[in-house]
Amino acid sequence: MSHMELRKELSKAKRIVVKVGTSTLTYPNGKINFTRIDKLVRVLSDLANQEKEVVLVTSGAIGVGVSKLKLQSKPTTVREKQAVAAVGQLELMHIYDKLFSEYGRVVGQILLTRDIVENHDAREHVINTFETLIEMGIIPIVNENDSVAVDEIESGVNRVFGDNDTLSAIVGELVKADLLIILTDIDGFYDCDPRKNTCSKLISVIKDVTPELELCAGGVGSARGTGGMVTKLSAAKIATCAGIDMVIANGEEPNIIMQIIDGEDVGSVFLRKEVAP
Repeated sequence: MSHMELRKELSKAKRIVVKVGTSTLTYPNGKINFTRIDKLVRVLSDLANQEKEVVLVTSGAIGVGVSKLKLQSKPTTVREKQAVAAVGQLELMHIYDKLFSEYGRVVGQILLTRDIVENHDAREHVINTFETLIEMGIIPIVNENDSVAVDEIESGVNRVFGDNDTLSAIVGELVKADLLIILTDIDGFYDCDPRKNTCSKLISVIKDVTPELELCAGGVGSARGTGGMVTKLSAAKIATCAGIDMVIANGEEPNIIMQIIDGEDVGSVFLRKEVAP
């Protein structure tokens, strides 16, 4: 198959996980980007109206908390970050709930930590919750439980879910998704950092996450999020090995989700591995 034919296959995806990062939800000054969130919600509601099954994985609890509390900067201690996350998570869900309801959709909140996902019984309960919400036509909105999970925000080395990139892939695996779309502040996966190298080239279709590709990934991403291309490659490994196609694309214009599903040449597609039945 040609690259375009492979991309056209994405239109067949029935169950779609979309992950948005802090940099997509907020302006560079840290304040909430309501216009972009509204567009995102409208696109996801439209997908649901096309009888696609949608799961949203969102970051942003700390960022939205900083904005809500009118803090001058992001707090530095774990206890302050967790307190701010507690406020921000409530505000974030309030925004999503209000906007989705305007488009006739009901949402439900699922907060996850690594121990829940790794515990067999708890994992089964989480899967059942997802399935029941989806069966009822409710859009699950997932975040890491930042008020109790400390590793990621404490260490800065993404040992938990890697700013939800890894979490989104794990959620994709839990719900047996067909497609995972990670929206970020860069157009896709490049052969070298486009912020530093004018010669960098976007890789449209990626069949394998090779060691060479990992060398291209560089360090962390934007100042407002904690996930870089390294965590996105980790997510790609999990997703593709679970039989899920994954796309990294720029979330600046959320309608790009529709372009991806229409098979247009936007972002970078990591092709799923064939999973044995």
